[in-house]
Amino acid sequence: MKKSLVLAMAMALGVTASAYAANPFSDVPAGHWAYDSVNKLAAAGIVDGYGNGTFGGDRLMTRYEMAQIVAKAMAKGANVDRLAAEFADELDSLGVRVAALEKKSDNVKITGEFRALYANHEGKGSISNDYESTLRSRIWITGQINDGWKYTGMLQNTQDLSTDSGDESTDFQRAYLEGRLGGMDVTAGRYNAFFADGNIYDNRADGVEVSYGDKIKIIGAAGKATDYLDKLGVSETTGGSYAGGAVVADFGKFNASAGYYNFKDILAKNSKLDNAIWFVGAGTEFGDFALNAMYLKGDMSYHDVDLDGLDDDGWTVGLTFKGAEAAKKGSWGLFANYYDLGGQTYIAHTTDANTFDGQGFKGYGVGANYTVAKNMVLTAAYYDTKSKFDTSDKDKIMWTDLTITF
Repeated sequence: MKKSLVLAMAMALGVTASAYAANPFSDVPAGHWAYDSVNKLAAAGIVDGYGNGTFGGDRLMTRYEMAQIVAKAMAKGANVDRLAAEFADELDSLGVRVAALEKKSDNVKITGEFRALYANHEGKGSISNDYESTLRSRIWITGQINDGWKYTGMLQNTQDLSTDSGDESTDFQRAYLEGRLGGMDVTAGRYNAFFADGNIYDNRADGVEVSYGDKIKIIGAAGKATDYLDKLGVSETTGGSYAGGAVVADFGKFNASAGYYNFKDILAKNSKLDNAIWFVGAGTEFGDFALNAMYLKGDMSYHDVDLDGLDDDGWTVGLTFKGAEAAKKGSWGLFANYYDLGGQTYIAHTTDANTFDGQGFKGYGVGANYTVAKNMVLTAAYYDTKSKFDTSDKDKIMWTDLTITF
């Protein structure tokens, strides 16, 4: 038994060694560093040594022997939750139930993500030639409330290395609950809303989303879009309030979806700028390839008068081959997307290409990802898009990022 473990087990009992009789083990004499701790453990009936009257402190214990000690400590009321979780299988064979202790030990989990990004822009028209260079850190906290509900929070820090001032911001960007209510899956709070595979919206939102079903899932959502739509290129703007839903069917090698989302008071409170967007999509897998396509149509209005200045429909198609898996070193993948989307078909599009401040955009993106080491994924992509409102505005982006998860 190791010194630290003896001391920890002794302290867990919360009593002093002096209350007990002399140490019964011949190989732990008075004056030995572990004398008091071993004395207490022996008197409490947690350790009983070997049949020859020795403690065997230099001998390595088996997991089963350690589980016996943990079981005896639990019976005495010692706080050994982490040890109980570690030796759960052995304790189970001894008839000691530790399910509750395992859940308590794993009640709160902290995970993280670090991304280093560099993107070079080659713009034309009103689009400037510049670059992005940022470091983004995210810390995720997940707490299990009970068997059916959990809480998730996310803290994000971003350092902008492309500015002389080195702008830095830290925000608490996610705080939401997930669980089941009346047979439905529920997400409520500030979460990442992902509508129409991100073709309509992929950003923070304060709202509620419910879904019902398995292979055929019915989804409903309502809430308020984020107060900062960086995809629109205008700071401190809002996506307005939204309501809508979708039907998603997943049959393994084939999937299909259709839905409708209505956004009101976009850009500012009481702006009366509204947009109702519906979509249909489908996808299939064949070998290591996956093909997906979607059609979208919007109906934007200002003070209930239809706006005709922006295209009201569009489509996108994407093809992937394999894909990097963070846990599998050497795994890799390729992807390609083509976009022809009107300005009325999206609020905050998921692409890393330039969407020209909601004017509508047309073009393509290709890229590859590769797991250079476990939990370290490198992505390189090229995007070439132009505005559908002012076709002189164009942007070519060379995008690279390294994402580390832990």
